[in-house]
Amino acid sequence: MIELYQLIQLLVIAECGTISGAAEQLHLSQPALSRSMQKLEDILQVTLFDRQKNKITLNKNGELAVEQARRVVQQAHDLVEQVRIFDRSQRTISIGSCAPAPLWELVSLVSQLYPEMTVSSEMKGTDVLLDGLKSGVYQFIILPFASEEPEYCCFPFEKEQLYFSLPPAHPLFGSKGLYFKDIDGESILLFSQIGFWREVCRQKMPLTRALVQTEQEDFQELVQASALPSFVSNLTMRWSGKPENRMVIPVLDSEASVVYHFVCRKEDKKKLSALIQRIKTDLSQEEIHPHERIQ
Repeated sequence: MIELYQLIQLLVIAECGTISGAAEQLHLSQPALSRSMQKLEDILQVTLFDRQKNKITLNKNGELAVEQARRVVQQAHDLVEQVRIFDRSQRTISIGSCAPAPLWELVSLVSQLYPEMTVSSEMKGTDVLLDGLKSGVYQFIILPFASEEPEYCCFPFEKEQLYFSLPPAHPLFGSKGLYFKDIDGESILLFSQIGFWREVCRQKMPLTRALVQTEQEDFQELVQASALPSFVSNLTMRWSGKPENRMVIPVLDSEASVVYHFVCRKEDKKKLSALIQRIKTDLSQEEIHPHERIQ
């Protein structure tokens, strides 16, 4: 029977073009690799190489074998990955989100409702999130739009509204509302981990120089000490409070307001029923952050 390692060796030979190069990459001796390929030929009962003095090349049989080997090795890789993903899904609730704010509440809530499960979370682009949900990498995801796919359960989760945070010395301090274009061209303080909002800023403020900070504590200190604009949102202010000595001014562009949607596969709806029910119950209670929740 053909062994997977033999097919991998064949692929490395095809990639390197020589037995010596393949043996070095595989950390094998040349004689050992040659014996392995001879064994593969014996199993297949065909020759895969044209052998000349100090030279070996794939023949037509070998080229076909390489083509088929690529498929088999990829299938083996996919099998391992899918089994591992399935195993993790039995012990882990993985959350994918397009932005950080939805995770602040959800991770804590999931941990409370499913204490026997490990909870993991990460931020990714929407295409990666949808692919991950489909393949089982995530049990549910948070998107900045609704999904119309029939195999998914989808409902609005929460609303986030962006605000400019301006110091008193800024010429637009005291404005009732601003558009992205009003600040475009200035330097602005920006935290790196803001998910899809980063692309919104790039598109709506193409002339702006973003001074990006990777550490939340450093970012907060710079905001307090700097005369530069920055962003906050209704959700960041809920968790961290309003910035001191600054005015928060709503961004009036439609792109500055997003309704997050909870999305899971319908087959996982029963498993997540406690979470879904809790979220929908909170949404129905208008007295809880009525200006921030979906009415």
